[in-house]
Amino acid sequence: MRKSLRPPKRYQPDPKLLTNRTILVTGAGDGIGRVAAITYAKFGANLILLGRTRQKLDSVRDEIAEDTGQSSLIIPVDLARFDAKSAVELKRGLEGEYFCLDGILHNASILGPKTKIEQYPYDDWIQVFQVNVHSAYLITQALLPLLRKARDATIVFTSSGVGRRGRAQWGAYSLSKFATEGLTQVLSDELKEDSNIRVNSLNPGATRTAMRAEAFPSEDPQTLPTPEEHMLLYLYLMGPDSLGVTGRAFDVNN
Repeated sequence: MRKSLRPPKRYQPDPKLLTNRTILVTGAGDGIGRVAAITYAKFGANLILLGRTRQKLDSVRDEIAEDTGQSSLIIPVDLARFDAKSAVELKRGLEGEYFCLDGILHNASILGPKTKIEQYPYDDWIQVFQVNVHSAYLITQALLPLLRKARDATIVFTSSGVGRRGRAQWGAYSLSKFATEGLTQVLSDELKEDSNIRVNSLNPGATRTAMRAEAFPSEDPQTLPTPEEHMLLYLYLMGPDSLGVTGRAFDVNN
């Protein structure tokens, strides 16, 4: 297993770090995805907000517009039903709006049941892999031509501690994050020789989000860091300061 990395010490991003960069964030309506999208916009990025619930995406778009004056593109889509045809439609739509794409944050994930493999429901297993792995693969594959057009581009996959060391009763979620780590490594190795696209995984760890509350209902959320407290690493990996850093596994909380 690779040694996971920590955030750069005393990292201070330039206020114009992401100016004129176009970034797609999946799961942008809630939690870390919402905060990351708003943060990227504050540092100058043009945002493409992809998520399941239009009302939540509208709220993020409105907040970005109020804070920065920038207009964001929203793409309501249910990743549980995202297929090859959906990926083609996404590619065509974005090619009609943008010359290039500078970054993707694959933030969207679902937890699925916390139960032993012996009792794990097959339909839930398939859905977790669909949302957490298959949709990310399809989106990435479809948008690589737009990423290649950027001067430098970055793909950040969201991982988990249980995707680096398995844990009982974390089932499909844990294994989907192992697959995410594998996708990071394979894609990085494929792209590093003939492109300026870097690919890394990021484990946000215990964070005050709805998914964390679902996974640990008895935990006091006030003891956990907020998504806002993680944003330095999210900025580092999305911006040009991480040029040349690829195929690596990052941890926020270590």
